[in-house]
Amino acid sequence: MMKFHAITIFPGMFDSYFGESLFRRAAQKGIVSLRTYDLRDFTKERHRKVDDRPFGGGPGMVLQVAPIHAAVHSIEQGIARGAKKRRVRTILFSPRGKKFDAAMARRLSRYDDLILICGRYEGVDERVAEHIADEEVSIGDYVLSGGELPALVLMEAVSRFLPGFLGKEESLEEKNGSFPTYSRPETFYPAAARAGSRPKKKGWAVPKVLLSGDHQKIAEWRRRHGAGA
Repeated sequence: MMKFHAITIFPGMFDSYFGESLFRRAAQKGIVSLRTYDLRDFTKERHRKVDDRPFGGGPGMVLQVAPIHAAVHSIEQGIARGAKKRRVRTILFSPRGKKFDAAMARRLSRYDDLILICGRYEGVDERVAEHIADEEVSIGDYVLSGGELPALVLMEAVSRFLPGFLGKEESLEEKNGSFPTYSRPETFYPAAARAGSRPKKKGWAVPKVLLSGDHQKIAEWRRRHGAGA
């Protein structure tokens, strides 16, 4: 089983996504599991504060190293108490991290436990990257409010490499690469969909080769129109 451990100040953000569709079925089958950890449970500050102003000045607040260290240490201790030795990787989401891609997802799928540190505010104390996380990861060249969405993206991409996660049906993109796909109707008339009558204008048609039944020609068309073609 792949176990995800998400450290966050908003643990409820994971509930809906992980409780639906592929994740729900995979959890029921014992393929994946998720446990969220409220970072505020690991601070000794009486008001459960986990952030402070940055040294040297600057805007906003920064998540402190102490509660993150305590959370990761607690998770690692829990994993170590298990009967079987497990491969563990700790990831910090950061705009300065290595760009996440399919190769990284495949590599991470070989671990047993992934500890995911979700930042917030203006960032995370740099000592987390230097001494606690095994690697920093970015899902794109843009800024988000926190690491929760990147964590969900990573969890799904990694899980798709786990045997049984997708069920009996393979994903077209995993099997052949990304290419345009179409379904019924063979010709769609947008004006008719609005007005309820068939217009004189030409509709949006499915490429004829996909209707031919010639699997060799279809495969060739998909190769030509696939990602990276």
